Amino acid sequence: MSRELIAKRIAKEFKDGDVVNLGIGMPTMVANYIPESVDITLQSENGFVGLGPAPVSGEEDVDIVNAGAQPVTIKPGGAFFDSVMSFTIIRGGHVDATVLGALEVDQKGNLANWMIPGKMVPGMGGAMDLVVGAKKVIVATEHVNKKGASKILKECKLPLTAKEQVNMIVTDMAVMEVTKDGLVLKETAPGITVDQVVKATEADLIVPDNVGEMDVK
Repeated sequence: MSRELIAKRIAKEFKDGDVVNLGIGMPTMVANYIPESVDITLQSENGFVGLGPAPVSGEEDVDIVNAGAQPVTIKPGGAFFDSVMSFTIIRGGHVDATVLGALEVDQKGNLANWMIPGKMVPGMGGAMDLVVGAKKVIVATEHVNKKGASKILKECKLPLTAKEQVNMIVTDMAVMEVTKDGLVLKETAPGITVDQVVKATEADLIVPDNVGEMDVK
């Protein structure tokens, strides 16, 4: 349920005409919650634009998958192309926003999401290109890890994916904005208090007088 909450909130960040890339894992869920009133183009790193929501069970097409190899649909007007074109779109600054997961993210907008020392990983994929190429970088992550430790840190400890590129962090507890003055608490999740967010966050949070509640309807 917490992942759905995060995806629903992020889906409200986009406006008509936006080109949006959704990273592997939780970010792919955002495609299922884009409001019908908003017309955006989802770009998939593995080579197409016009990504649609997950197909109805039993109607999956093995040839239409997202970057995480999950079955998806393609909207009318969508197009397929090779990796050269896909990364030309990303590196050329044509992506308005990207949504990525995180192992760690810190108050300066640094992101670590691709490697844990000592563990085998397939590589960083397109994450390094996306965080630098996209105009807006949104991190989708649980607020704490499986051990109960905060993932929102003063400073990332794991190898960085990108330095000072994150604009917004959406967790199962809060929405935070990275600014030149620091990490600002903008919204709390339904049923979560400001004090709970502060206690669960290692990073220094700037708390305005008025903190909103996440719109996840």
